[in-house]
Amino acid sequence: MRRVPVIPTLVVGVLIAIMLALGFWQLLDRAPKKEAFLAQLAQNPTRPPVAFPHAPDERLLFRRTTALCQPPVAIRRAGAGSAGFRLIAECRGGMLVQLGTSRNPRAEVPWQGGTVAGYISHAPDHRSMIESLMRPRPQPMLLVLDQPVAGLAPNPRPSTDAVPNNHVAYAVQWFLFAVAAAIIYALALRRRNRPVVEPARAR
Repeated sequence: MRRVPVIPTLVVGVLIAIMLALGFWQLLDRAPKKEAFLAQLAQNPTRPPVAFPHAPDERLLFRRTTALCQPPVAIRRAGAGSAGFRLIAECRGGMLVQLGTSRNPRAEVPWQGGTVAGYISHAPDHRSMIESLMRPRPQPMLLVLDQPVAGLAPNPRPSTDAVPNNHVAYAVQWFLFAVAAAIIYALALRRRNRPVVEPARAR
């Protein structure tokens, strides 16, 4: 029986330890923090209104707010799931306002801005997953109107269901990766130690 290779075994052992550590980090650190954060967000709609933030601040999600939207420079459409499309105005100065939703992919509204009231939410993020990982930055925010602009359907009410909470799933994935790595390496060692059967010599 061959000896267990030291260096490959150490490398695999370190990788498995890292995977397990990442799993426990997601499970014991990230998941409880996200649960506490979601509990805070669930209370935000009942808290006093705040000024619309000039910079992204996750703690202000779903807070009530009012602002002045200077005449918009553009009104764009973004996907809204089962609601169809949401129309988002880009105010002069950069603030984004979600005007309402429509099932018509060509819907347009002649909105000229003004004082707006609603709640703070995330703006659509059109970056790919790879781009988000390579160039991480806070997701922009927008003001979701309480009352939609004429001709559009109402916006959805604030809900923590829109905030991803995948840390337990991430932990399970890391644990599965660790188990898979251990099994694959064990099978490789077993195959390496399998006795070689020499072909019979012709007489």
